[in-house]
Parts: sequence; C-alpha cells; structure tokens
Amino acid sequence: MINVGIIGYGYWGPNLVRNFYAANDCIVKSVADARPARLDQLKKLFPVIEGVLDGDDIIKDPKIDAIVIATSVCTHFQLAKKALMQGKHVLLEKPMTASVKEAEILMNIAEQKGLLLMVDHTFLYTGAVQKMRELIDRNELGNIKYLDSTRINLGLFQSDINVLWDLAPHDLSILSYLVDETPYSVNARGITHTCNGIENIAYLTVNFPSGLIAHFNCSWTSPVKVRMMLIGGDEKMILYNDLENTEKIKVYDTGYTYYNDEERQQVLVDYRTGDIQVPKVSTTEALLNMANDFISCIKEGKQPQSSSCLGLEVVKILEASTSSIKNRGQEVIIKNLSTPAVYSA
Repeated sequence: MINVGIIGYGYWGPNLVRNFYAANDCIVKSVADARPARLDQLKKLFPVIEGVLDGDDIIKDPKIDAIVIATSVCTHFQLAKKALMQGKHVLLEKPMTASVKEAEILMNIAEQKGLLLMVDHTFLYTGAVQKMRELIDRNELGNIKYLDSTRINLGLFQSDINVLWDLAPHDLSILSYLVDETPYSVNARGITHTCNGIENIAYLTVNFPSGLIAHFNCSWTSPVKVRMMLIGGDEKMILYNDLENTEKIKVYDTGYTYYNDEERQQVLVDYRTGDIQVPKVSTTEALLNMANDFISCIKEGKQPQSSSCLGLEVVKILEASTSSIKNRGQEVIIKNLSTPAVYSA
C-alpha cells in the first residue's frame, strides 16, 4: 500500500481526499491545512485521517510515500522541491508551477532521484477526452485544422494568477494530449477590471508549424457558464460540451473541399453535411481515474497519462502568454529549451 499525504484542504483538496480515499492500493494517512476550521471539516468526514497544520510535518514523515499538493500555484515549487528531496513521489495541482524554470528544476530532481512527478490535469481522465483521443487516433477527423475553446463563467477572482493561468490549463492540457505536434508561438490579449492588475478576461491563440491554430477564450466575468470546445478536421468535426450530462461529444460528418478556378481567379468551395453521431463515453469519475493512475505508476514505474512533460508544455504556453499580454498581443515564440534547468543544492 502507498501511504499518501495531501497538503491543502481548500477548494480542490476535499475532492482529492475523497478520491484518494477510494483509490486502489493506497491509504490517505494525513492532510495538512493551516486553518483549524478546515481540519475540523476533514475530521467529520474522515475520522481516520490525521489532520496537521503544517505541510512540513507531512513532507518529513518517514511513513509517507507520496505527497499531493493542492495549494496556491506560487507555493508549488518550494513544497514539491522539499518533498522530492525527502524522497517522496509528488502530484501537483494544475498548473504545475509558476514558471518554466521551476518546472524543469523539479523534473530534474525527480529524474535524479528516480521519483514520479505528475500533474493533476483531471480532464485527461474524462471519458469525453479519452473518446476524442480515440477518434483522432483512428484518423476519423482527418487532419486537425483548428481547436476553439470557450471556458467562461462568473468565477472566483484569483489574487495571484490571471484568468489564463487559472482556467486555460484545463484546455491546454487537452490540446497537448490530443495533438501530437509541438506549438511554435502564442498571441494573447487580456484586460483587468480590478485594481490589482490581474487579467480577468483573456484570449489566447496558440500557433503550430503545420498551420494548426488553437484559440482559447477565458473569463471570470461572464453571466453564463460555458465549457465548450470545437475540434475541426478536414474529414469530420467534434463539438465537446462538458456541461452536457449525456451528450458531451457530438461528431459532425461535415467538411469542405476547395479548388482554384483559374479562369475566374477565385477559390471555389464545396460543402459537405452528413450525419451527426453521439458516441457513448465512460462516466467513471475522472479524479478517481487520475488517483489510480498516480498510484499504479508509482508501483509499476510507468509514466502517467498526465505526465510532468505535458505539465511543462502547459506552463511554457502560459508563460509565453503572459509575455504576449504585456506586449499587447505581440507574437511570442515558445521556448523549447533543449537542456533542462539543473538543480544544485
């Protein structure tokens, strides 16, 4: 059995505790949160789990094998570094870290010590995203031409990260999982309506060498909640609506062909509209799938579906987006560092 400690029992922590409690081959030994009231809530729901005020107590506990970190992004690096240096496997909430450099240092330590470093990009474990990957692998969509994502709601304003760092990791992780191509550059625009200078509305475009384009619309200030993604191929197209209970994915047998009419000196387009299919998708809770993946990869020495490499790619895009926003939407080349940052004591 893998003994697990969880640091952070705020917004997402209770969901992690519940699912790791139900996961195979592991025991949630202790949970840390600096607020006694939160630990009181933990005790009511899980009397057998020890609650502690200081995360360092979990990190230094020799009986703990793996640590799940569900705290503010700005704390991820230091907590994860301490845990890895203590020989613990680590699962980080999204986004992985606050910078590319921090992510690469953690990956270097994990590799040196033979430990698993994983990121909780939960959507990769949903039946809907798994089905989309299956359809793409079977080449049912043909060549992917675009991805368009909208994730908006009247949401919780964050005090340390902007709306892209808060919401876009979900859809960026899906992009990285579905598309076997490394992005080249980004353009991003954002605006803040508060006095702290943190953007609450932002638009991000990710550009690929092949011409594939991905666009993300994120907002904390929408009167309606939308969680929708379009994936367009030259054979078929997918509409993914995460708010749908039963028909999360619709596959449209819709496309177009074009050719040049040299006499008229114009491009002519033929449109094709076929059937709409609604594939059946698994309804198993994604977070439980993620927890089981983390534990099984520790036991078997495998790489998880939501690997640190995927987590790093998401942070690279986010870091480039911040630079682009500061430069009023200027195109920013995504850093593709060939030599990971090396940790030195």
